[in-house]
Amino acid sequence: MTTYFDDHATTPCDPRVVDAMTPYFTAQFANPASTSHEPGREAADAVEQARAQVAALLNAPAGDVVFTSGATESNNLAIYGVARAAAAHGGRRRLITLPTEHKAVLEPCRDLHEQGFDVVYVPVDRFGTVDLPALEGLLTPDTLLVSIQAANSEIGTIQPIAQIGALARAAGALYHCDATQLVGRVSVDWQTLPVDLLSLSAHKLYGPKGTGALLLRPPLRRGGLQPLMRGGGQEGGLRPGTHNVPAVVGFGVAAALAAQEGPADALRVAQLRDQFEADLRAALPQVRFNGHPAQRLPGNSSVTLPGLEADALLMHLPGFALSLGSACNSGALEPSYVLTALGLSRDEADSTFRVGLGRFTAKASVGELTGAIVSGATRLAELGAAFTG
Repeated sequence: MTTYFDDHATTPCDPRVVDAMTPYFTAQFANPASTSHEPGREAADAVEQARAQVAALLNAPAGDVVFTSGATESNNLAIYGVARAAAAHGGRRRLITLPTEHKAVLEPCRDLHEQGFDVVYVPVDRFGTVDLPALEGLLTPDTLLVSIQAANSEIGTIQPIAQIGALARAAGALYHCDATQLVGRVSVDWQTLPVDLLSLSAHKLYGPKGTGALLLRPPLRRGGLQPLMRGGGQEGGLRPGTHNVPAVVGFGVAAALAAQEGPADALRVAQLRDQFEADLRAALPQVRFNGHPAQRLPGNSSVTLPGLEADALLMHLPGFALSLGSACNSGALEPSYVLTALGLSRDEADSTFRVGLGRFTAKASVGELTGAIVSGATRLAELGAAFTG
């Protein structure tokens, strides 16, 4: 049996979420657009209840929630939607982002650059935190959109969202925030944050894969955002297509559970993470941890063991599901672009792996993982010494 430690890639679906979804695969299968009959109206009501649950988690009006297939679509809708609307009216052309963003932000920005938009990247410090003075210097009267994530999926660093948004608004620019990793782990208040568009995904907060949301301010619905697809009028015309009702229902329940249990989960998980890092440092003094020491996701630990190949170490941990880094970069031959942006060398990046703890992580399992890492690292060091000797 494999013990799971990859909660930043995806979280296990909470059994209570699965229970809530199940009827919508069977007896309650109607299309929510078919409101001429009772089953269709019941499906539509279920979608709206889920919308209200997601909105409540973020202290947002339900009308600000647009359901999508996940955060990748939400990011694309936000970035392309704003850019195309601006281009249609001869508007601003500068986009600002980070070199450490998820590829669902970086790739649309690269594509828009090829289409003539001015795309610039704000540097980050050794913890992965945005350089706020540099950001302020890059904001010009032509800046359309700032797209900077809430928290990084590899190193867990949480960005100063309020300060970023304040700088963007002072320049008359919009702020899009990919909050996929933050929502459900740390409190997010849509009413007080200076954010114009916010992306999230259900499967990062113990909900199902295949559904997510984009929150956007009402003015953007009035011509400030163009849809990626054309079709029916679902989601105010911004995301046409029949709703994935079971997944949307599951998303709603997952959001409600996160609102109720998220703070306690975060406290427990942070304590487990801190103990893991303390125990690993005591056993392997050469270990280093990446990301901000305080402003970091509660369950994240990015671990560098200098001189050891991380992929070789993971092969010595067959009973544990760990990741070398972001799932979006899986299989890449190049070192993590997130880690190199922090200043790590290629060798250091290749010696780094990620541990992701969450709601269903047991304390005993964390201790077992620590022991396995120490044993595996010691064994690899012995093999290396024997080989070079």
